[in-house]
Amino acid sequence: MTAGKRSSADAEQAGGHADTPVEALTAAAAAAEWQRLADAVARANRAYHAEDAPEISDAAYDALKQRLLAIEARFPDLGGAESPTAQIGATPSETFAKVRHAVRMLSLENAFAAEEIAEFDDRIRKYLNLGPDAALAYTAEPKIDGLSLSLRYEGGRLVQAATRGDGETGENVTENARTIGDIPQGIGGAPDLLEVRGEVYMSHADFTALNARQLETGGKTFANPRNAAAGSLRQLDATITAARPLRFFAYAWGAHSEPLAETQMDAVHRLGELGFATNPLTRRCDGPDALLAAYREIEQKRATLGYDIDGVVYKVDDLALQRRLGFRSTTPRWAIAHKFPAELAWTRLEAIDIQVGRTGALSPVARLTPVTVGGVVVSNATLHNEDYIAGRDAKGNPIREAKDIRVGDWVQVYRAGDVIPKIADVDLTKRPADAVPYDFPTTCPECGSEAVREEGDAVRRCSGGLICPAQAVEKLKHFVSRGAFDIEGLGARQVEMFYADLALPIREPADIFTLAKRDGANLAKLKNRDGFGEKSVNNLFQAIEDRRKVPLDRLIFALGIRHVGESAAKLLARHYGTWAAFEAAMTEARIGEGPEWADLIAIDGVGGVLAASVVNAFHQEAERASIDRLVAELDVQEVARPQTEGSPVAGKTVVFTGTLEKMTRAEAKARAEAMGAKVAGSVSAKTDLVVAGPGAGSKAKQAEALGIEMIDEDAWLRLIGA
Repeated sequence: MTAGKRSSADAEQAGGHADTPVEALTAAAAAAEWQRLADAVARANRAYHAEDAPEISDAAYDALKQRLLAIEARFPDLGGAESPTAQIGATPSETFAKVRHAVRMLSLENAFAAEEIAEFDDRIRKYLNLGPDAALAYTAEPKIDGLSLSLRYEGGRLVQAATRGDGETGENVTENARTIGDIPQGIGGAPDLLEVRGEVYMSHADFTALNARQLETGGKTFANPRNAAAGSLRQLDATITAARPLRFFAYAWGAHSEPLAETQMDAVHRLGELGFATNPLTRRCDGPDALLAAYREIEQKRATLGYDIDGVVYKVDDLALQRRLGFRSTTPRWAIAHKFPAELAWTRLEAIDIQVGRTGALSPVARLTPVTVGGVVVSNATLHNEDYIAGRDAKGNPIREAKDIRVGDWVQVYRAGDVIPKIADVDLTKRPADAVPYDFPTTCPECGSEAVREEGDAVRRCSGGLICPAQAVEKLKHFVSRGAFDIEGLGARQVEMFYADLALPIREPADIFTLAKRDGANLAKLKNRDGFGEKSVNNLFQAIEDRRKVPLDRLIFALGIRHVGESAAKLLARHYGTWAAFEAAMTEARIGEGPEWADLIAIDGVGGVLAASVVNAFHQEAERASIDRLVAELDVQEVARPQTEGSPVAGKTVVFTGTLEKMTRAEAKARAEAMGAKVAGSVSAKTDLVVAGPGAGSKAKQAEALGIEMIDEDAWLRLIGA
């Protein structure tokens, strides 16, 4: 992803605790920081994958996820299925036909320090029950800064090419891919079915020549080779793609009718034999020290390669071990990307803007004299919150040697680890004589309501709620976003228009579904407005009508409840199954007490912060009334149950406790969920089975007291046929 102009929706991204070390965060501060990062990842995904207008670099995006993992490790209540790390990319663009991947195209876990590579090796050994001296080989390969592409060959012929999209569904770019010289139209001696995966990129020399030609013809120039490659591949006219100098490196595979080899390294060699370009710097490494040596060698060659790379990817070499290690929700356990360090630049701070986001957060954003940082033009940067501007952390301790940030300052921009670049330092020798300390507002710039900073929270929030137009509009934008109701013809611009409309206003989600009825009864017809003719109005009304039937998880996500992302919404939907069951449970639930609360908090992946946020939403009078009005207009679909015919644990709630000796806890959980079981983190009356290993403590005692069936690991393995 590449830094660029920021949109007004970036308000949420700039606030929070991004400068505070994770170990220094309070629980409340961690929750606020987690939400800021979650919103930011979703926004970055939309900009990068759906809108083709990336705002941040891959390094910044990946480091953002790394901080989320650190927060979740220290605050387990914030982890689980609601984490943005449970998402891949974004919904594919409607511009292209969609292709569902037979095998998902996943992202990679990231590392930024040598110690993390040793930890990666250690985690794999523990998962596989391998000792520290057992042989374990890896491969190391340059991480190409390009666009992921999957090529499907049947009978040796190229039949389909698709982008990664959201990991499950990509865009059909077959005709465009056929124009790339590095992509064979046919391959001999290959499996009858083979999906070859790799990266489309553009060399530095070709990029420079392309921009020169674009200038000569008055066409659009590109910020960097990655943007040029992505824009060239995703053209509706394949002749334009053919005129662009695209290249392709193959390094992986998806669906296949027979294995390519037994190891990653041999499989890559096989791809080369089939006629694909593979990276010559790929090598086999015996252990972390060899991986780091390969990293240093590739890093030294980086400037002379002639194409962009942003790190080195390490993979377990033995493909049988890869299969055993399997996958998390969005990343393989057997691979990691070791990223290169970020870069710095100095520029002038021209202004500080305050933006108001969906949750009411007042977010300060630095407006900068444009500067190139690592080949990318940066004109905006996050200032996080009022403490960061003042030169202190959330506990009042000095940061940047207690130097505050003022308009007119000469500032150091650091492009890494966050959604937009951040200001890392201030050069006081260049501070203007008339520069004054920044006075952070205590009222909302949008509605004038008091901006309150609660104890333990570094973010100041507008107290106006639904009366604040900025919050109301952002909530509506969220409601119609791709991950939510995704109503064609009703995007961010239309939401702003309808919110301000006096004759046919949309002030809350339910208003969307009464729009056609109100239009029919109103003399001021929508088709008489600028931008709306009879056809576009009919198309909009039909698009709205089509969305009355909505999956439960999309509805839960669309409500915009704080801390509930797409993954958390799916988790809640799977657990409760129907809107009626979910609504009834949340109505009866009381924070910290009662069976409904116990059932909610027992869902594996649901922490106290998320659970409290959901319960609160259903107990706030105005918000609950708005939800009820919306649901009255909808046909909410039940959740389809997984196909687990013959599974002895399908539908059962299982708790693992104690030490497992024949498989790790992570592997046991993954097996149980794959067979249709629900894995809970605590024992309750709804628990069906407890698997207890040596050292089982309070959970085993509670299971015994409740009369719940309890078995040991051997019995569990026999039960599931392992």
